[in-house]
Order: sequence, then structure tokens, then C-alpha cells
Amino acid sequence: MKTSPASVYRVWRRDFLQFKKSIWVNLTWIVLEPLFFLVALGYGLGSYVTNIGGVPYSEFYFPALLCNTAMMVSFFESTYGSFSKLTYQRTYLTMILTPIEPTEIVYGEILWGATKGFLSAVGVAIVASLFGHVNSFMIIPGLVIIFILALLFSALGMIFTSIVKNYDGIIYPSSGLIVPMSLFSGTYFPIEQLPHPIKYLSYLLPLTHGVAAVRALLLNLPKDPIFAIHILVLIGLAIWATRVAVRRINKKLIQ
Repeated sequence: MKTSPASVYRVWRRDFLQFKKSIWVNLTWIVLEPLFFLVALGYGLGSYVTNIGGVPYSEFYFPALLCNTAMMVSFFESTYGSFSKLTYQRTYLTMILTPIEPTEIVYGEILWGATKGFLSAVGVAIVASLFGHVNSFMIIPGLVIIFILALLFSALGMIFTSIVKNYDGIIYPSSGLIVPMSLFSGTYFPIEQLPHPIKYLSYLLPLTHGVAAVRALLLNLPKDPIFAIHILVLIGLAIWATRVAVRRINKKLIQ
């Protein structure tokens, strides 16, 4: 059956209206936590690091902070939030009693998780502009890449939602995948400083490509063919993860 964009929007809108009820509480803490990292690491630790690649440490770290924020928020929204709706609240089971199809539910949920992650990154960018970190129109294409990254991790979150049996099960992908990715994807230091085996393995991590692409844009670094590869990797992985999530959640709902 053909997917209806209107039905996907209804699923997304349902989540947005729920989020809107406590939007200021949600956004305040989602934005403040990354800003604490920016101040503590970008300026605290950065005061001991003269520069990286010819730029101040805070400028080097800021693009990674935006990507990391989008990854964290999108993933956790599509795991804890979606698992609750799938297993305990039975929200999805109620939705399929309407004309909305299971595939449309998954698309809507992935889109919502990505939206929340994207809004979080935008919020961080707006506040960080007061520190002088957003001084170029390159932030616009940078945010486009961040949205693609958020879509990818939202879809990955839905995949794990279809696998885990309880809330405790979410700890494994969180601690075993998301946390290491936030450390070894060129976020806090250049991956060139890593031992060679780990450096090459880091390119298998999706966040590495997002950080590299956004950093190249915001720092006006020379664009070489690998820049396009970063974008294509993110798009390809987002499409793959979305398809897997749709297939697995469909099977779970039908069963």
C-alpha cells in the first residue's frame, strides 16, 4: 500500500503536540547541557590547548557539539520514547486501528525523533552565537547535514526499539555504541591522533562523517572529494536504517 504523507504528518504532529505541552522545559535542558560542555571543554580545557589545525579549540569543538547533540537527542527519543509507545502505552497498536498504516507510523516516528534532535542542535547554535561561534551563513548547509544525521540516528533508535525487550536493554546500544561514538568520532580531538587501527575503524562510525562534514563547512576548510563521500555515507546509512526499522517495526506490530 502506498505511503500517505498526510498520515506520516499526523503521526509526527501527534508527537509534536505532546512535546509542545512542555516545550520550554524540554528545550531548556536539552540546550543547556551541551552548552555546559561547550563552556567546560571549549573554554576550560581549551585554555590549555592553543589551537588545533590553526583554529581555537572552542571553534574546533563546536561543530562536533552540534552533531553530538543531534545524535544523542534523536537516538534517545527513538529508543526510550518509542519503546514506551510501542510496548507500554500501546500507542502504535491504537494507531493501526485507524486508517494509518504501520509503515506510516515508523516514518512519522523517525521524522519526529530527527526533528527533536535537529531543534536541539538549532537551540545550541542560537545560544552559542552569543559566544561568537555562528558567524557565517555556512551554518545553514551545516544544519542540513545535521538533520540528515538526526534522521540516521532516529532510524537506528527505532531499530533497537524493535530488538530490546525492556528499558534495561537500551543501555547496551547506548553504552556500547552511542557513548563510544561520541568519544572517537573526531569530537574532542582529531582522529589523526588515534593509533592507526582505531583511526581507520573510526571511519566506520556514522558520527565521524557528520562531524567531519559540518566542521569543514563551519571552519571553511578546503572541500575535497572526501567531503562529498561524508554526505553520501550519511544519506546511504539513513536510507538503509529507515528501511530496516520499517521492516522490523511492521513485523512487530503485525504480530
